[in-house]
Amino acid sequence: MNHLLANRSMPSSSVIPILVYVDVEKAIQWLSEAFGFVERWRAEGHRAQLSYGNGALIIIRGQPGFAPGAIMIRVPDLDAHYAQAVKKGVKILSPPQDYPYGERQYNAEDMGGHKWTFSMSIRDVAPEEWGGSTHIIES
Repeated sequence: MNHLLANRSMPSSSVIPILVYVDVEKAIQWLSEAFGFVERWRAEGHRAQLSYGNGALIIIRGQPGFAPGAIMIRVPDLDAHYAQAVKKGVKILSPPQDYPYGERQYNAEDMGGHKWTFSMSIRDVAPEEWGGSTHIIES
């Protein structure tokens, strides 16, 4: 795998599940107590990132009946990845865009209707710089 730029707002994991919960606070507590996840950061009660060993997951707030989740994949060259997906006829949900948390991302849907976010770190950003709050930082 190609080297990925380090970003304090993203874990070092290449594959990151995104799970949707109605209550992010309760989900953080439950996942931490039941499965041993450790909170890395959270953003105003609507999103958080948890780690377990060298893996991570993102939890986001959604309404009942909202899609249950997605997969995020960190890639070293997002624009090349996007061009390949477009060339192969992938259904693009949103084109590449830069975000204040130091990531460039696009969203797609696969042939089974699963949602995918592809992400490339473009700069190192502490969660506090975009409105998050750090709980622990992995070394």
